[in-house]
Amino acid sequence: MRIVPALTRAAAVGVAAVLAAVTLTACGSDSAGEADNPYNLLQPGVLRAGTLTDAPPNVYLKDGKFTGFDNDLLVAAADKLGLRVEFVGTDFSGLLAQVNNRKFDIGSSSITITEARKKTVDFGNGYDFGYLGLNVPAGSTLSSFDELAGKRVVVVQGTVQDDYATTKGLDPVRVPDYNGALNQLKAGTADAWISPAEIGEKTAADSGGKITVAAKELSPAPTAYAFAKGNDALREALNKALDEVIADGTWTRLNAQYYPGRAIPADFAPGSGAVTAPSAAPSAAS
Repeated sequence: MRIVPALTRAAAVGVAAVLAAVTLTACGSDSAGEADNPYNLLQPGVLRAGTLTDAPPNVYLKDGKFTGFDNDLLVAAADKLGLRVEFVGTDFSGLLAQVNNRKFDIGSSSITITEARKKTVDFGNGYDFGYLGLNVPAGSTLSSFDELAGKRVVVVQGTVQDDYATTKGLDPVRVPDYNGALNQLKAGTADAWISPAEIGEKTAADSGGKITVAAKELSPAPTAYAFAKGNDALREALNKALDEVIADGTWTRLNAQYYPGRAIPADFAPGSGAVTAPSAAPSAAS
């Protein structure tokens, strides 16, 4: 009669051993997963970046390849971490939400840090500064931001320029991308476009004299890459890698390549501020 309890106890010990083994295996799998994907990426080893196709010299598509100051800098920083960057084009108006919803690991699009945007995403250290530009059709009498009241002003939806126009009470026309803003000026359906100045200057230079930059002013905050809320592992790793590409001269080289002759504000330092960007080599005398 005691055989059954003995067998029951033996079975119970066996079951406990199996459960323990399963638990250890599961824990081992979790540890292995973390080791394979330490930055919580959508795909281990690949940094999926949301960006724009039409905003040179910051971010744009050229000959089928995503490039520009922001994107090239990101590729260099990601390389320090052994990551390959996969760029995907999107509209700026949806970029930050897409980053936080984990459609992308990171947002790269000359994104100015603002308190409102911090409610949607986390930001890395600032890597660039920017100006607001005032683009107008050739022949326009507009010459300053103070003259925009009552004018038809176009902005790209969700940008700092949109915020600026709204704060100034301008009731701007909002379009989803920079080509849309440019087309408004070309068609004469807008009196002015408040642009990121670097993009506005490039657009004016490529317009064949049809568009000019009437004025510009320094933006109040730096630009940075955007990360999903809580993905501190990726954000901190990219911050460190950013400092490395600042220290090794990559930032300086790309700044000279994409913004030749651009003056850097005395109070601006890219990255954490713990490293110093080397000075650009002097250009050859002509």
